[in-house]
Amino acid sequence: MIEDPQSPVAFAPLPAGAMLADSAGDAAFATTLAKGLIVLEAFDAGTPLLGNMEIAVRTGIPRPTVARLTHTLAELGYLRFDPALSKYGVGPRALRMAHPLLADMPFRQLARPLMQDLAASVRGTVSIGLLDGPSVIYVETARSGDVGPHSPDIGMPIPVVRTAMGRAAASLLPPDEAELLARRIAAADRSAWERDGELYRAGLAQCAQRGFCTCFGDYMPSIHAVAAPLFRSSRLKRTFAINCGIPEFRLQPGQLEAEIGPRIRALAAAIRAMFHEADAAAAPRLRQSRNAR
Repeated sequence: MIEDPQSPVAFAPLPAGAMLADSAGDAAFATTLAKGLIVLEAFDAGTPLLGNMEIAVRTGIPRPTVARLTHTLAELGYLRFDPALSKYGVGPRALRMAHPLLADMPFRQLARPLMQDLAASVRGTVSIGLLDGPSVIYVETARSGDVGPHSPDIGMPIPVVRTAMGRAAASLLPPDEAELLARRIAAADRSAWERDGELYRAGLAQCAQRGFCTCFGDYMPSIHAVAAPLFRSSRLKRTFAINCGIPEFRLQPGQLEAEIGPRIRALAAAIRAMFHEADAAAAPRLRQSRNAR
């Protein structure tokens, strides 16, 4: 993919072969179903319409197989076919899959007014993300009127290794899961890990030491961000972080660390208190702090 220096860096899902490798030999694993879901994940906001060959290139699935899968998914309503372009896009039925997941996160709606207040105050965006392997997916966002070129939206994935949000979420993982995630990130994109691995580890240490971490254009050059661990839900078995992104030109030197960082940390604490999740965020940071000594 061509990268726009003013846009978030695009990253594609792993090819089907890599994603399916761990399930080799599992007789109960439905490979055809897995490939169909991989096809659905090939679409993104930058390329909402794809032909069968483009999907095959992105996923590593042979084109004849892709053609059968896209036809089936279109018949079911999960894809739509544009006959003028001979390409597919995501169909409206796919939205049904998101609603049960979002409905199981009621804290989003209650947290949003607090997020909106901070976003308006700093003239930026404030978002909550859910850790999903080497990605973080936005599940709630609030923004001021003019946030520049980066407008997060619900469902948008960003890479863990290159973002403050991802590093903050990863800082909540128990040591064994954190190590597994690091290995997975490195295996998915060795060059990205070699480039950003030290910044990633520094972000985990920042969260352990001061309750937030910073990102100075690592993911998007014109946007600086700060993020705090939110909580690791014992009921949902899910890990959340909260961030604040601000256009670089609006920030004074040192403001991100001295002002915005403590404010996002305080916002995370307020949200945890609303849902009685305070201990869930503190314990992993204490473990990591001890390990860092």
